[in-house]
Amino acid sequence: MICDCEEKQDTRTVHLSHLSQIIVITGPTATGKTAVGIELAKLLDGEVVSADSMQVYKHMDIGTAKPSFDEMQGIPHHLIGIVEPWNTYSVARYIDDASQCVGDILRRNKVPILVGGTGLYIESLLSGREFSARGDSELRKALEAEYDLVGGNEMLERLREFDYFSSQKLYANDKKRIVRAFEVFKTTGKTISQHDFETKSLPPRYAASKIALTYADRAELYERIDRRVDVMISSGLEREVRTLFEMGVVPNATSMQAIGYKEMAQAISGEVTMGKAIDTIKMESRRYAKRQLSWLRRDDKTKWVKWDKHIDTLDCAQRLAEDYEKK
Repeated sequence: MICDCEEKQDTRTVHLSHLSQIIVITGPTATGKTAVGIELAKLLDGEVVSADSMQVYKHMDIGTAKPSFDEMQGIPHHLIGIVEPWNTYSVARYIDDASQCVGDILRRNKVPILVGGTGLYIESLLSGREFSARGDSELRKALEAEYDLVGGNEMLERLREFDYFSSQKLYANDKKRIVRAFEVFKTTGKTISQHDFETKSLPPRYAASKIALTYADRAELYERIDRRVDVMISSGLEREVRTLFEMGVVPNATSMQAIGYKEMAQAISGEVTMGKAIDTIKMESRRYAKRQLSWLRRDDKTKWVKWDKHIDTLDCAQRLAEDYEKK
């Protein structure tokens, strides 16, 4: 059941009335997002669009807690299992894919329900942010090789010539961001500073009702996370990771950096014991949940649903549906 519900008035509602309204169900891991999203979709004739950076990968079901076919209860789910695990998936591609899904759902007069805990994906989609410099892999490799050859200090000096602001913010050992600054300029003709300013100035893409699920008691949340990890282990996470290796997925692949997969890969390779790997998965999952909560609290327009020890997904969905239909 719900033990607490807080909501702050969204003063932008009037100004955003011309935008398409969507619902966001977010929150840290193990808080019932999937179940609430499905129940809400049933009540509102909606469809679910995943906002999970790891559920996009195929063959990664147990460690990412993908909903099963039966759990979906006939509700269409989008952006789940769409990318091979040896490929990469970016926030830029997510914005393209998710906006197309949302647009299609709206055209069919259904309600898009964004469900997931990847805050950057959600914020970028809702805000209207664009990632025009989606990248040039060959150019990036060349810039990385150049960085390795001449060093970070020299690259910063070169960056200073066309983007003084970024050169002052970055450190010489920050290879990724230095290379990114060069890549953006060479592919768009704009400095990354200008690009960031322009994208942040864009109007919102959607008006959204944003609901974050969590537990009133942090200890209860962490206990639920630990139990979820135990279920993943007993459901065959080790077997799933071994299968990925057999398919040719390498340990440093982006998909394998997901919590659970990275640690299990280390156990399989003999770097750590299985017991140590499981303990680390639990610890990293709890840390991730803490970061998710911190991210969500930045938005004072988010409605919070705080559970006690019992989750009543149907009751929660009914309340949210009633609230949505009043708008």
